[in-house]
Amino acid sequence: MAELTSMVNIGGEMARKLASVGIDSPEALIATGSKQAFVQLKQAYPGVCLVHLYALEGAVCNTEFNCLPEDKKKELKEFSDFLKK
Repeated sequence: MAELTSMVNIGGEMARKLASVGIDSPEALIATGSKQAFVQLKQAYPGVCLVHLYALEGAVCNTEFNCLPEDKKKELKEFSDFLKK
């Protein structure tokens, strides 16, 4: 099984946080999806922000987070804003 840190955008700190919420492999992150993983992280770490969601989506799609299409970033921002309510 590959390490989370082998994924684009996932460094040691992000991998540690993901593992703490039960997402301990690239396969688990892909199966969970970026939005659900973000929800789980947000519950455990209230300080996670939109950039974390972008990073998760980029990891799932194997794309640098700053290269995500604008429409995808807009969708993710709306999701993040919805969670703040």
